[in-house]
Amino acid sequence: MATEKLYDLWAKRNPQWEIRYEDSIVKQFCEYGRGATSMRDDRGKIFGAGYEIFIIAFFIGLYYDQRRPLINDNQKCKIFGQPIQYWGNIDSVKGRKAYPKIREYIFAALVAKTDVDFIALEKDEITARKAVDMLIQTMEEYANWGFHFIEDKMIDNPSHFYSETAFLEVFLSFDVATPQDDADEPEALD
Repeated sequence: MATEKLYDLWAKRNPQWEIRYEDSIVKQFCEYGRGATSMRDDRGKIFGAGYEIFIIAFFIGLYYDQRRPLINDNQKCKIFGQPIQYWGNIDSVKGRKAYPKIREYIFAALVAKTDVDFIALEKDEITARKAVDMLIQTMEEYANWGFHFIEDKMIDNPSHFYSETAFLEVFLSFDVATPQDDADEPEALD
């Protein structure tokens, strides 16, 4: 089936992100470039690998349904050095369990939010490579908006994300319940 193959091709990729967020966000919150160690908490790091903050930024962009294209200069973008298929695949030294399902959730969200013509893909009218490029672009753009959101919050308040629940509170702020409007109620028949 094309979607299984598409998932595998997507998982072998390594999305880009803008270098400008390296010092201000990635290195602030992650053990980026050092690997996860038992010393992470002592240095005030919330996340292990750099891709963990990328995942958070992606979901912030996704939940706000906001995308921001990457800067059009490959010299100002970089990758984390680990393909998606390895993100969250091992238990950490600090007792954190592997979280492989998150890759599937990200992929499902990308399929829903990217305008890929799956019929054309099945008919080989577009290549799997082109479809994966589109999925990766969507992923990068949601994450880029999320990084921008995090940066804006930190400009307003540099310690904004240094509480234990700061990132959780971002996601809890999305109210999934929709208020009932009396205008939507059917007219009474009495």
